[in-house]
Amino acid sequence: MGAAIRELDEEQTLALTRAMLESGERWQLGRALPALGDKHSTGGVGDKTSLLLAPLAAAAGLPMAMLTGRGLGHTGGTADKLEAIPGFAQDLSRERALELLADCGIALGVATAGIAPADRKLYALRDRTATVDSLPLMVASILSKKLATGATAIVFDVKVGDAAFLPELDDALELAARLVGITRDLGVAASALLSDMNQPLGEWVGHAAEVREVLDCLEGRGPRETVELTVALALELAQSLGLDWSEESLRGLLGSGAARERFVRWAVAQGAEPAFFDAPELPLAPVERVIEAPRAGVVARVETRRLGLLLAEAGASRRAIGADLDLGVALRYTTRLGRRVEAGEELARVYLRRDDSALTARFASCFQVGDSALAPPLLHGRLGG
Repeated sequence: MGAAIRELDEEQTLALTRAMLESGERWQLGRALPALGDKHSTGGVGDKTSLLLAPLAAAAGLPMAMLTGRGLGHTGGTADKLEAIPGFAQDLSRERALELLADCGIALGVATAGIAPADRKLYALRDRTATVDSLPLMVASILSKKLATGATAIVFDVKVGDAAFLPELDDALELAARLVGITRDLGVAASALLSDMNQPLGEWVGHAAEVREVLDCLEGRGPRETVELTVALALELAQSLGLDWSEESLRGLLGSGAARERFVRWAVAQGAEPAFFDAPELPLAPVERVIEAPRAGVVARVETRRLGLLLAEAGASRRAIGADLDLGVALRYTTRLGRRVEAGEELARVYLRRDDSALTARFASCFQVGDSALAPPLLHGRLGG
């Protein structure tokens, strides 16, 4: 509570991060590889870039190791999305991660309980004392887990806007600066992009649906925003490590199928059924409802955080530890902020397990059409070397 009220300066935050990091296992995977990349997102709605960035970077020659997490509040976790791939085994140890990196250049899953055990104890205390949103405590929590793998470079995707953990740009900038600064102080190259979360990223929100979108992107036909952000994150990693990558070369790996081949190779290595990728069948809840524009005008606002919470309420998050997820509950976002629409034009579709007109109406109320609005930029800024 004292740290939350009086803050911690950079030196104190560094000391706390180091102590939490050293409270458990440190895999130091980078010692076995000349370069190893990692990425961390502060969470959002429809944020599936980890699943696209890993095979893209690996296909370009940079191994990627990421420890994934479960969904929290309105956000969907990468570990939850991976449950939609039949047979995929997420448990990772240092030995298993090294095997996967040697075989296919990707290791992505849930870490052992030995990673940063102090963070679990401190997070439980923060939860009980309403100090979860303390910036220095947040930085130490993120980095104590993220740095345990031993990557040589990390790119941070810090969200800004309605569904961001810190919606205001100034707050997001401060978080990005602390994440990058402490990471560098601990000897790891780092940079950050500040990306928009005033609307869902890409087209789909929902665990199985987001895997569907990733596969579309790997086949060169995914939403522009998802590909653009992923390529930008990849270029940040390349710059940190002095790699000669270009946007054209990365898009070429998507168009050629090389990144998809790497994704399949990695997923099968982690237990996925090979036949799944011949004709992927991903569950989609059966009750489909269209959300239409109430009037002609411009899409002025999307309450993105509330959309995420409504999807969670519909079954896309766990109500208790160990409970099942409904992988098929989803939202298809078919418009964009700043786009002109006609009355009755489709804005989105929701896929629910049961016909619930009241819930559908609450989804519809998240979309506002006005007389004018500007489309927000996908990227709001960058912190790097």
